[in-house]
Amino acid sequence: MATEVTATRRDRTAGAAARAYEYVKRRLLDGRYAGGTLLSENEIARELGLSRTPVRQAFVELQGEELLDLYPRRGAVVRPISASEAEEILEARLLIETHCAVRACDDGPRVARALQPSLARQEAALPDDAAAFAGADREFHHTLVAANGNSFLTRQYDALRERQQRITAAAVSQDPPLIEEFLIGHRAIAAAIEQQDRELVAEWIAAHIESTRALTRRLRF
Repeated sequence: MATEVTATRRDRTAGAAARAYEYVKRRLLDGRYAGGTLLSENEIARELGLSRTPVRQAFVELQGEELLDLYPRRGAVVRPISASEAEEILEARLLIETHCAVRACDDGPRVARALQPSLARQEAALPDDAAAFAGADREFHHTLVAANGNSFLTRQYDALRERQQRITAAAVSQDPPLIEEFLIGHRAIAAAIEQQDRELVAEWIAAHIESTRALTRRLRF
């Protein structure tokens, strides 16, 4: 009986920690917790109706993902994205997205259809829902890369996109008209894929990445 009770408690603690993890990470990625923000274990525990222990476990896990820095007796600070890290992320994105988008042209009409739901969600985020747009933006690019059919490459790309999603959310929250600008680029990429125009796809991907690079040089994350 004691063993069963202990196991039940462990399950509850693990479930609570997973809940805290998802809660905090969602707010890290959609920009509600900006770089440099101090997060309190007590405050988040109170918001979720939990004890501090599962929140602390969530913080430790997010520190392992290099999203938070822990400070004893203070809480956790959201790790900012440095200018050099943003440049490295964008360089990797350019290589992976161009490769995958060009290959996606082999099945262009089907891939273009698969991109439509995320485009619709981006349109619904107009004019200024930064959090909703950042999630739809991530979905768009994930769908594009996953169309390549290389699961390893997709997993590597998704790790990059978590940081890129923070950049996107911060950018559009500071400058909401960017949502429409990004959406125009996404529509052009989808249209070029549908037309199976590999050269045009590569050009639009490069232009899209470059516009994001220009933003990272003038905004703080």
